[in-house]
Amino acid sequence: MLAPTCVKALGKSAARDPARECLARVGLAEKADHYPEQLSGGQQQRVAIARSLAMQPKDMLFDEVTSALDPQLTGEVLRVMEDLARGGMTMILVTHEMAFARKVATNVVYMHQGKVWETLPAHVLEHARTAELRVFVGSGL
Repeated sequence: MLAPTCVKALGKSAARDPARECLARVGLAEKADHYPEQLSGGQQQRVAIARSLAMQPKDMLFDEVTSALDPQLTGEVLRVMEDLARGGMTMILVTHEMAFARKVATNVVYMHQGKVWETLPAHVLEHARTAELRVFVGSGL
């Protein structure tokens, strides 16, 4: 509720229901009254997504949202992001989760050594032009 009340000047009562809806959207409605230290890493990441959703963005940016999570928690977060994509949310994300990128992405930009090496539709990842992307894709699919 913090950002909508501070940035959009909503009253707490006006921000409460949308905030709870955002928590429900990421599968955490029952955690509304919990503190961050009472949540798992995956739950904390999903709360971060809910906080962003509370601002009603047109697009969302994610930078290695699953990097510090174990496989189970990674799956929880990726499912939320997949639901967002199905709902029409435009997302730009940095990820090493190549199977997820192939499943959800429209386009993939492969960066190597700080530069764009290749841009291609996600459904043709196996037809990478550069050896570096072929190795990278081969290690994650």
